[in-house]
Amino acid sequence: MRWFLIVLFLSLFAAVPLASAKDARGVIKVLPQLLDTKGSNSLSPSLYERDAYQARLRKHPDLRSGLGFFVQWNAKEVVATNFIIRVEMRGVKGSRMQTHSMEQPVKESKLSKWSRWLSTWSVIKFDSEDYKQFGDLVAWRVSLWGDGELLSEQKSFLW
Repeated sequence: MRWFLIVLFLSLFAAVPLASAKDARGVIKVLPQLLDTKGSNSLSPSLYERDAYQARLRKHPDLRSGLGFFVQWNAKEVVATNFIIRVEMRGVKGSRMQTHSMEQPVKESKLSKWSRWLSTWSVIKFDSEDYKQFGDLVAWRVSLWGDGELLSEQKSFLW
């Protein structure tokens, strides 16, 4: 009887990774980054340089021209034709809370047979006159939609 319970207990733990691996599609990583007046988030491809430049842009608001959301996603097990990435943001300007939302359809070229198995990066930029009225980013939520159905989302800690 004891062996039966041990095997049953271990089989329950073995089934959990299988269920979560199937649901591993969708938004994998979101990197919200400030953009300078040229629309760049870094001066060179180095990750160290990017982080140092982001710190400089945070300290000097006059050098900023917008926000970029770099989203890593995949849709390995989803059969859909229209993918949309939606970004919702909350910011503070002075003592007022601001909200803004953007959507970007994913281009067909990104849905090749290889990107079904590998992850894909998409960039959504928020660099208009609305950004100047928006203020500092406090919280965000990024969601992946396929044919009008929510597939996955990722949100910041304060959302």
